[in-house]
Amino acid sequence: MARVRMIAAALCLSACTASVASDTALRVAPDFTRTDIEGQAFSMRSCRGKLVLLNFWATWCGPCLTEIPRFIIWQRTYGPAGLQIVGISMDDEVAPVKRAVKKYHVDYPVLMGDPQLAEIFGGVLGLPLSYLIDSQGRVVARYQGDADLKQLELQIKSLLPGQ
Repeated sequence: MARVRMIAAALCLSACTASVASDTALRVAPDFTRTDIEGQAFSMRSCRGKLVLLNFWATWCGPCLTEIPRFIIWQRTYGPAGLQIVGISMDDEVAPVKRAVKKYHVDYPVLMGDPQLAEIFGGVLGLPLSYLIDSQGRVVARYQGDADLKQLELQIKSLLPGQ
């Protein structure tokens, strides 16, 4: 397990440059159903009609933890206008995830990820990794690494109705 964490940490560090990938534009986001860390059912299908920020992260990833407070603010600010943030932890165990969710007062759904879920999104080869999915379920942006949160927020605002 330590070796896996070392490799993952190296991937996290190597991916510290954010990018918005145009090859993901207009691709339909995969549908999946999971149970969140609180035992509640979650389905991507339930997010249709909303703008979704799907964020792959881990408790051992510094840039991931830096994003969480901003995501919480965005969920509270833009949630009423149609934004839904969804966190997918790539940690091996749920206990540290629950501690982080409690510490940061995360108020959006957090699910546990695994290689199968990562694979349907084209693989998760570095963290953080975020997908912006429009209200029709199309992937409109992919942010890899330490994202420019100002740019991401502007894109979120431009995609929300009435903004």
